[in-house]
This record gives sequence, C-alpha cells and structure tokens, in this order.
Amino acid sequence: MATPTVRGLGHSVERKEDARFIRGKGTYFDDIVLPGMLHLELLRSPYAHARLVSIDTSKAAALPGVVAVVTGELMAQHNLAWMPTLSGDTQAVLVTDKVRFQGQEVAAVVAEDPYVAKDALELIEVEYDPLPAVTGPQQALVEDAPVIRDEKEGQTSNHVYHWEAGDREATERAFAEADKVVSLDTFYPRCHPAPLECCGCVADVNPATGKATIYMTSQAPHVHRTLFALVAGLPEEKIRVISPDIGGGFGNKVPIYPGYVVATAASLLLGRPVKWVEDRTGNLISTGFARDYHMHGELAVKDGRFTGLRVKMLSDQGAFYADAQPTKFRAGLFHIVTGSYDIPAAFVETDGAYTNKAPGGVAYRCSFRVTEASYLIERLVQTAAYELGVDPAELRMQNFIRPEQFPYHSATGFEYDSGDYPAAMKLCLEKLGYEELRAEQASAREEGRLLGIGLASFTEVVGAGPAHTYDIAGIKMFDSAELRVHPTGKAILKLGVRSQGQGHETTFAQIVAEELGIPAEDVEVQEGDTDNTPYGLGTYASRSTPTAGAATAVISRTLRAKAQKLAAHLLECSEDDLEWNAGRFSVKGAPDRSVSIQDCAFAAYTNMPEGLEPGLEGVHYYNPPNMTFPFGTYGVVVEIDRGTGAWKPLKVVAVDDCGVRINPMIVEGQIMGGLTEGYAIAAMELIDFDEEGNCIGSNFMDYLIPTAWETPGFDLGETVTPSPHHPIGAKGVGESATVGSPAAYVNAVVDALAHAGVRNLEMPVTPDRVWAALNEVGLAE
Repeated sequence: MATPTVRGLGHSVERKEDARFIRGKGTYFDDIVLPGMLHLELLRSPYAHARLVSIDTSKAAALPGVVAVVTGELMAQHNLAWMPTLSGDTQAVLVTDKVRFQGQEVAAVVAEDPYVAKDALELIEVEYDPLPAVTGPQQALVEDAPVIRDEKEGQTSNHVYHWEAGDREATERAFAEADKVVSLDTFYPRCHPAPLECCGCVADVNPATGKATIYMTSQAPHVHRTLFALVAGLPEEKIRVISPDIGGGFGNKVPIYPGYVVATAASLLLGRPVKWVEDRTGNLISTGFARDYHMHGELAVKDGRFTGLRVKMLSDQGAFYADAQPTKFRAGLFHIVTGSYDIPAAFVETDGAYTNKAPGGVAYRCSFRVTEASYLIERLVQTAAYELGVDPAELRMQNFIRPEQFPYHSATGFEYDSGDYPAAMKLCLEKLGYEELRAEQASAREEGRLLGIGLASFTEVVGAGPAHTYDIAGIKMFDSAELRVHPTGKAILKLGVRSQGQGHETTFAQIVAEELGIPAEDVEVQEGDTDNTPYGLGTYASRSTPTAGAATAVISRTLRAKAQKLAAHLLECSEDDLEWNAGRFSVKGAPDRSVSIQDCAFAAYTNMPEGLEPGLEGVHYYNPPNMTFPFGTYGVVVEIDRGTGAWKPLKVVAVDDCGVRINPMIVEGQIMGGLTEGYAIAAMELIDFDEEGNCIGSNFMDYLIPTAWETPGFDLGETVTPSPHHPIGAKGVGESATVGSPAAYVNAVVDALAHAGVRNLEMPVTPDRVWAALNEVGLAE
C-alpha cells in the first residue's frame, strides 16, 4: 500500500486557514449575532486627570431604544467598580472617584441598536473638576507631583515598583578597571499594536441556567475565563469563553478591558446578550500599549572586550499597573539586555511610575519587553564602536558569546540554550555586501551623499515558561495539547493557545504529521473554546511553538508508543521487534510485514490486545524546563536626503535563527511582518501626549501605519541552531524581526551622520528630526 504524503517538519505547506479567510468566510466576534442581543457603547473621559463631580444620565435613559445606563456607582453596588490587573494592581472598570487618563471609561449605555447607544452617550451630562496632568515618569516622581492613585491605601507617591537584576558589586569593579566607559541615554517611545480588528465581546448570560457564554477577542481565553470568575463572582464552570478568528492581536488582546466586564455585568443584570464593539479611537487611546521605556546604559570596555554593563530604566506605566508579563519580573524580561554578548558583569535597575496615560504595557511583537532591551544594547554597542574608532561588525564579533560557551549563563540570570552568533553575523554581512558597501559609503561622502549602514544583533528569550519561575496572575505558564485519533485514522488536535494569525491550524498539524505519521491534511486543529480545549495560558510572547508545540510533540509520541503496542498485537510480534518509519510500523528485517498508523488507530477501537485501554487519545500539559533563545543579525542600508531629512532604506537583510522551522513559508511571512512593524516603529509609529495629557495618535491620521508603498523589500537568510531541550528543537519566531530591526534602522541613519557626531537620534526617526540634526552640524542643504 502506498504511504500517504505526510508533509511534516520543514515543508512549506499551504495554510489551511487561508481557504476561508480569502473568501471572507472567517468568523470574527463582530460576526456573532444572537437573538435579543443588545448593544453597549462606552462614554470616555475628555480629560486626562479630573475629579468626578456628578453624572446625570436621565436624558440618556429617556431616549427611545435605551435599555440601561451604567455608571461606576451602579457597578460598585455589585462589587464591580474595580478589577484586578495582570500585574497585581487594581484598575477602575467605570469611574467612581476621578478619571486618570484621557479615554478612560466613565459610563456605558445599553440599547436595542448600536446607533441609539452612540447617540445616548452625548446626552449623558458629566461635571468634571480638572486636575493637573502628569504626562511623564520623570514628572511623576518629583516630590510635589499630584498623586494619581490616591485611592490606594498607603500610596503617597506615583512610584509603582523597583526591580533589580545582576551583581552590583561585580559590575562596579568592572567599571573601575575599564579602559573606556561608553554611555547612552535613549527613549523607546510609546507605540500601539493597532490590530486590524479592535477589541470587543458578546456576553450572553442565560438567566435560566446561569451559564455565561462570552465571545471575545482573546489571545488567552482560559486565563480570561479564570479572571472573569474572580472579578464577576461567577462559578468558573458556568463560564464559557469563545475566541473566534482574531483579526490580529500582537499582545493587545491579552489584558482584560472594562468593556468586557461591563458587557458581561449588563447581560447578567438584564438577562439578554450584550455586544460591545470598540472603535478605532477607543482602541488606540485606551487599550494595551507597548514600550514607553526611558533607558540609560553604560558599557565598560577593556582591551576591546565588554567587561561590564550598567543599566537604569524608568517605565511609564500609565494610570494603572496593568502590564501583561510574568509576576516575578516587574519590568518584564528586560534583563535580557546583555543581548548576544559575553559580558561577565551586569547590573540592571528598573523603576516604574504612574502617569495620566492609558495603562497596560503589552508584549507587542516581543517577549515581555525584550525589544526594549535589545534596542538599548545595540544602540550602546554601535555607540561604542564609533567612540572606539572600530568597525561595528568587528566589535560585535569580538564580543559575541561563542558557540562552545553554550549553555551560557548570563550575568543577569538567564541560561541561554544554544546559539551560533558569529554564523548569523557572517551570513548577514555576506548578503549585505558589507565590505563593498563600506567602500561605497566612503565614496558617497566625498560626493556629498549620506549613506548609512546599520547593524543589530539580538538574542530573545521566549516560550514562557518554567512553572517554578513564570506565572501570570498566579497561573503557572505551562501549556497544553489534547490529541484524539479516530478509528479511521483522522485526528483532532485541541490546544490551550490561540492563533492570532500565525497559522496554527497548519503548523501544529505538521508537528502531528511528523511525530505520528498522519498526513497534515488529516489533522483538524481546534483552539479558542474553553469548553472544548485543555487549559492553557494562551498566545503571546512567541510562546505557542515553544510550549504548545512541545506539548503537541510529546502527546503525539505518547500515542505513537501506544500505537506500537497495537502494531505488535496486529503483527503478532514483540514491540522490541518493530521499527518506525514514515507512519508505519514494520518488523525488523521483514519490511513487508507492516501496519500503518491508520491500521493501529482502527485496532484501538476494534481489535485491542487484552489489558490495553481502548482508544487512541490523550492530553499533555507541557512545563518547559527552560526558555528558548532565538537570535539573529539584521543589516540595513539607507540614504538620507540632505535637503529634507527624508531617509530611504536601500537594502534590508535579516538573518534569523529560530531553531528548527516547522513551515519555512510561514516563518518567512512572520519575519516579513515583523520587519514591516520594525520599520514602522523606527520611522513613523508614535503615541504621544501634550502637557494636558491629550493623546496624539488616537486615529490613523495621527498614528501612521505603513502601507506597501513605504515598506521596503527584505532579503532573508537563516541559520538553524536547534534548542537542545525542546522536543522538536524549535525556538519560536513570532517577533524577532521587531526586536532587531528598529535598532538596525536607527543605527543606519545614525551611521550616515556619525562622522559629524550625530548619535542621539530617537524613534521615530522622522525627516524633521533628521533635518534638524543635519542642520545642527552644518550638513543640511
């Protein structure tokens, strides 16, 4: 019998999910329409900081079609005015005392029609007593700054946390012995994931059964169910969270937002389904942001080697400490800031402050603030190269962690699993044509043209994580896979993670195909329904493949071991006499005596040996022994127009090592998406605020998203260094391009200006900022 095509690891299998997406047949939460459904709209504060004096909802309540108007006072009567955050803080659901950022939820209207609900918002009369706005963490920490969280007992300042990593004394010794100390102050500004689909939910609490079914845009449906149970007081077994197709997430759909809670409470009180759909301004102005880290770095250098790293970081937390990150690490995994370098001593000191801005820092295309850390170390290394008068590539090569040093213990407490950083750098330089470009750059300068070459090497830490160290809101960060093989040899794989566009339905089926020999097209992948999938922590921080992918491989191997017992029964031989190859068990030395995995599956339900439990299914909860550490090197070439300050990427090379690649085509798509986001962050994306706390960037006229017109082309390369502890050697690839590319772009622009001493440009590197820098040193035309 011919063996069916399995198409496991390493095959560029076309995405299964695309068939429905390209035909407009996807199911997003806004496609959910239930009988008797009501519509909810939120009233948002125009002020960044103001005492709430009064709310008059009578006119809104009288508008025909309005079913209810909800205020913070009403929510307080049901113990729902405040909710816990993922960082262990509390956050207002609807305001009861004062607003703390522009766009904060003040009241809600529930109506028969969404347009009626929107109209009713304008009839709510709110009296505010404006207070001084605090718009930056430095301002927040001065002695006489207004206390933003004055409702918290014992909170007398705007300080949120202090957290340290590394060895202070060893680091001080390294600096005392250094030949050269290089320092850099830089700011990674606030940006936003801006997913194509905004947040929203449909809450349906059945008054007869008490069962709450909540359709929502969730990257972590199981965790959201647990948090709903804690917040709303509903029995967890009575809550079902369904996360249908997600139109992008990038971390934005990890936190719990007030709209979810208000819609669920309204459905509970009214006995009818309630739908909340967020608009674009609401999404940009109030939901989870990224970055907003003010960073100071110092690098100790002795005989051309990095001997010490000192970092101070101040984060802008917004009005509530609501970061989505592991509980133990108050600044995320920022202490990966030593990057790809063998730095024997490092000390990282971090603080956070409340401000009058939206809360909820998220892992936007990165793993818990790894992007910020990578940006700092790469800008610092580039600056060191300029100040030492050495080539930036050579300096990096001289200080990389060497392949023979793995597993490598960093000075801040990580154990890097595997890597070959010089190989990635060499390939990047080769594809870039680095030597020729340096010669061309020198000639261009003689002609008055400004050509820049920027490099960035990065090491990520992904796959959170080992349960003894990593949790969110107390829930350990394992993940799960449940696999069921039917009698006919077809399979269903159920996962605790949730795809936000990465192609899980394709890639996880390929893992089953590789391990169990069932063709990928015969494996149905299901996610996103808490009543129908095993408990998991969800998808963010590039943890799907490192955790759920590992769980899939392990449970597949477990079922293969059982199938071997069935094969031995069918072939009337010992298990030890069997060998496995391409979906078939055969007798050693007699390849004609064989059975397929499909034969074994049928026997599991029809012809099992005595004493063996029927069926071929199981579940595995994978608790990783360590994180995984993908890495890479990016190179960017730009040219600057001296008359306008506009800069144009001429060439972009990205070399990534994410361990074993399940589906190369999907991996390349992920990297290209990340490169586009990296370019956007470097060039144009910015959420900013004026002195009164007004958000500048609340629409796509002010918050610029790149189109195909602006986005440069990309030249991709790869090296493969498998993770030694992951079952299939995979490391994860969800965000690496955004880790390295902003630094590479900015380094390229700075490189073009470096001979004139311009090294302090900040993101986004806009033409006006570049022209001002050119003008300052007399290079502008």
